[in-house]
Amino acid sequence: MSASAVADKQKIPIAVYGAMAANGVIAVAKGVAALYTGSSAMFSECIHSLVDTANEGLLLLGMKNATRKPDQAHPFGYGKELYFWSLIVAVALFGIGGGLTFFEGVTHVTGHAPEGRGNVIWNYAVIGIALIAEGISWTIALREFLPSVKDKRLWRALRAAKDPTTVTVIFEDSAALLGLLFALIGVYLTEITGNAVWDGIASMMIGVTLSSVALLLAYESRSLLIGEAADPQVTESIRQIAREDADVVEAGRPLTMHFGPDDVLLNLDVRFRSGLSSETIMGVVDRLERGIRERHPEIKRIFIEAESLRRDQDRATAQSG
Repeated sequence: MSASAVADKQKIPIAVYGAMAANGVIAVAKGVAALYTGSSAMFSECIHSLVDTANEGLLLLGMKNATRKPDQAHPFGYGKELYFWSLIVAVALFGIGGGLTFFEGVTHVTGHAPEGRGNVIWNYAVIGIALIAEGISWTIALREFLPSVKDKRLWRALRAAKDPTTVTVIFEDSAALLGLLFALIGVYLTEITGNAVWDGIASMMIGVTLSSVALLLAYESRSLLIGEAADPQVTESIRQIAREDADVVEAGRPLTMHFGPDDVLLNLDVRFRSGLSSETIMGVVDRLERGIRERHPEIKRIFIEAESLRRDQDRATAQSG
């Protein structure tokens, strides 16, 4: 196993562990506050945090399974399993998180929920603590992601990211912070007006927020599962490496596909200088592969098709025929 592969296996998903710990503790606090005060918004936030906690567990499962070695049934490995579990996270967030919280809000608005009880100070206290915890988790995830942004805008970098773990945490924590603001507004308006409808509306808004984030995550996971190409800057760099070789006349457009965040397949069509022997061409191919891997270690599999060699073979076949 290469050194880069070992490093990938040993990479600690700090953002995922941080979010999982924060959501687990917050879910308990929100649940206690919801039971004590009867707040629909707090109950929805409890569901939200429970779903997020489970989702982080699914992401960790996907990360673990994605490191399995290639076998006869899966010669390119299991890297895409991370993308599969990311899709399951999106489905769970939409169906359980968004669906249940929206239904809870509708139940409250239509007057089929029990009246509020208990001191609402519990709601404010839990929301305040949750905002701090979610803010810390969001900051950790963002700091872990920022080195990959480079010269892109943050939104474009998030959309172009090939690692769904940190991106999912950022989106979920962003939804959590927005949901907490909705809960705070709902609790406050319910307290000053005495009308529990505001609490239910807040719950519905939390559900809409979760569903929106879930749809976005599902769209991105779908794209990764189908097979996304490497970043355009990477493909252009590959082409430049080939063109800089003295024995290469032209390099075609690199065909790449991500099998995981740090596992890229490359197919490159190269036209070599005429008159080169087969042995020389093979040496150039080895040289190109080394150069590409040194600059882009995430490219694990390289297939270089030698146009000159193929043309010579076709000519020889035609002459012998």
